[in-house]
Amino acid sequence: MAEPILTKARLIPVSGIGSVQEAEQRATSAFLAVLAVVRDLSQELLSPLGASRAQKAAVETFIEVHMPKTKIRPDGLIKVEYGKSTWSAFVEVKTGDNPLSADQINGYWDLAREWDVDHVLTISNEIAPRDGVHPTEGLKVRSNSRVQVSHISWSAIVSAAIRIKQHKGVTDPEQAWLLDELIRYLEHDKSGALDFSDMGQHWVAIRDGAREGTLSKRSDGMEDVAARWDQLLRFGALRLSADIGEDVATVLPRSQGDVRQRTAALIDSLCGSGTLSGGFRIPNTVGDLIVDADLRARQITASVDVDAPQDRGARGRVSWLVGQLADARGDLVLEAYPKNARTGTSATLAQAREDRYALLGGHHKEPHRFKVTMRSEMGMGRKPGTRSPGFIESILDLVESFYGGVVQQITPWQPPAPKLKQSKPTPEVDQNEQRLSDPFRWVQERPDAGEGTEAF
Repeated sequence: MAEPILTKARLIPVSGIGSVQEAEQRATSAFLAVLAVVRDLSQELLSPLGASRAQKAAVETFIEVHMPKTKIRPDGLIKVEYGKSTWSAFVEVKTGDNPLSADQINGYWDLAREWDVDHVLTISNEIAPRDGVHPTEGLKVRSNSRVQVSHISWSAIVSAAIRIKQHKGVTDPEQAWLLDELIRYLEHDKSGALDFSDMGQHWVAIRDGAREGTLSKRSDGMEDVAARWDQLLRFGALRLSADIGEDVATVLPRSQGDVRQRTAALIDSLCGSGTLSGGFRIPNTVGDLIVDADLRARQITASVDVDAPQDRGARGRVSWLVGQLADARGDLVLEAYPKNARTGTSATLAQAREDRYALLGGHHKEPHRFKVTMRSEMGMGRKPGTRSPGFIESILDLVESFYGGVVQQITPWQPPAPKLKQSKPTPEVDQNEQRLSDPFRWVQERPDAGEGTEAF
């Protein structure tokens, strides 16, 4: 007899979603309902925005908010109360490819100021290039505004939910089940909560222009591709964070802290060398994970700098690194740099396993730091799932492989703990010499030195 086909019941069904509006309404209601019950999730997402961090804070959520004397209707409202303090936020939600509108957000901001609401929170599939930056241009809010505007992508919400469920754990079994159902719903294609999956309509032209060396700062789509590269890095950080259970941040050079500076630097790099670069900072690892995409060579690399141990010789330092990469791929490229050296000696991991001196060159100077690099072919496609491997897939796969096979395997070197200075042992003194140096003591110790005996 054939086995029955069973489908696990869903708390939040995906059937019956017939339009973008229905997808937005269902996603809004499902997310806000779970947010009100699962305190670990609301604490994770709302505390950085100014809401109470107290575990016992009360969270209330509402949908389709109708405010008097206005046609503006926020998709939701969140209230967090603890003691005498109350924090509140209007919520605007978009799903699918729907972009956020600056006019709509500014309208919510004006309404929040009028009704003493503390925050405006936007949720969509748009990914901000970094924390504290909103993906929508043209907002009226300033850094010193009483009402602030923040953005959370659906990818960030799913990442936080997975990190809490799988790594931190939820003690209440019913809350854990609710969180699992929210994850299950948002990961479904019909929910409208999508992964980052498109390098944009200008990707192919920019990719080919970089290969041919024909790009200029005025080429169409340069800013769009630069922005999407940073969004890809942010999405990669969110995905890695969900996998390892720790917050992963993207890192940029200090000179590129401003969005305009960062965009200008990426455009210069595309025009000059045809490359894109960025990095990830992962807690308790040996160093930042750096990713480079060479559009001319159609090759991508992931690398990490490793400080060499300072308590052993040149060969011992190489052995320290090679020993920690016992299970890594032999085609990894290792580079050893002596102190203050700009160029180093390179060899594959396989070569260094056979001969430690392959990384020391003819001078055999002690390496001060190492660089470990993994190379891979660059995906060409604009989107994942096409006939040719996608660019996004190739970057994400490389980051995951390099972190799992290299970065997490290396324990940073630390100098040994300082030792206590041993006190010198008291030398034995000849008894006759001791008597001469202390005649009074000798008289006291004489067996026949009774009461009334004088020293002299």
